[in-house]
Amino acid sequence: MAKKRKHAEPATEPGKGKERLSSKDAPPKPAVSSNWMQLQAMLAKSNGVSSRKKSKVVETPVDTNATAGDGLSTTALLPTSDVMSLTKALALDCEMVGVGYEGKRNALARVSLVNQWGNLVYDKHVRPQEYVQDFRTAVSGVRSRDLRKAEDLYTVQKEVIELLKGRILVGHALHNDLKVLMLTHPKKSMRDTHSYAPYCNNGRPRALRHLASLYLGCQIQEGEHNSVEDARAAMALYQRVKDEWEKSLRYKGSKSHDKDKASSKTPEGKDLKTSRGRK
Repeated sequence: MAKKRKHAEPATEPGKGKERLSSKDAPPKPAVSSNWMQLQAMLAKSNGVSSRKKSKVVETPVDTNATAGDGLSTTALLPTSDVMSLTKALALDCEMVGVGYEGKRNALARVSLVNQWGNLVYDKHVRPQEYVQDFRTAVSGVRSRDLRKAEDLYTVQKEVIELLKGRILVGHALHNDLKVLMLTHPKKSMRDTHSYAPYCNNGRPRALRHLASLYLGCQIQEGEHNSVEDARAAMALYQRVKDEWEKSLRYKGSKSHDKDKASSKTPEGKDLKTSRGRK
């Protein structure tokens, strides 16, 4: 994963009557977090073989005719195991606040990662690099007090890069999360429930809350959003169709390989490189 370069923009004066960070809360110079050693220890531990018994995930095929029924759970998604270690797949979700003119531009305010069982492995509020014009609390759940002692963006980027290195990234509309993180991730290692065809409605993506209602039988985003809950929902959606999803990707990869191999042959079935060498 590599960071995208982005030119720093001058701070915009806060609008009248809107909640904002004061000059005393201006973001500090990038520095390595004091808990960086703890994160490294966690990464080192995850590379070892765990002796704990892992819970089996029961997977069922997607019911494309499913409809939201009565009696949906109003509780948050609960982890399916007590295993807290990092796993091959991690789910990401971010919350954003508004910066710039009228607070219309997005800025990262919170980032959460859960493992394949839904257990939280990373959760931090992030100090925006510009004045916050709109906290969007009704949707983001972020308040001014959450950002006063928040981590700086540089440190969060560094930690998230280390956590996601070599892993499958799960999420919903991941392009939005990666954009505010100013990071990239290999496309082949991304599993986005927003664009997964069986989860779409006649080719049109469904909102995460609708997918959670239809396929998980639970209600989310009823009020303020919670990045931990949203990450758990995305991971649960991935886990329930993991076998089918991964199988379809292997099939596409094999089909693409066969197509490339066929295109390297002449009509007579001779290799192009060999044929050219004889001319």
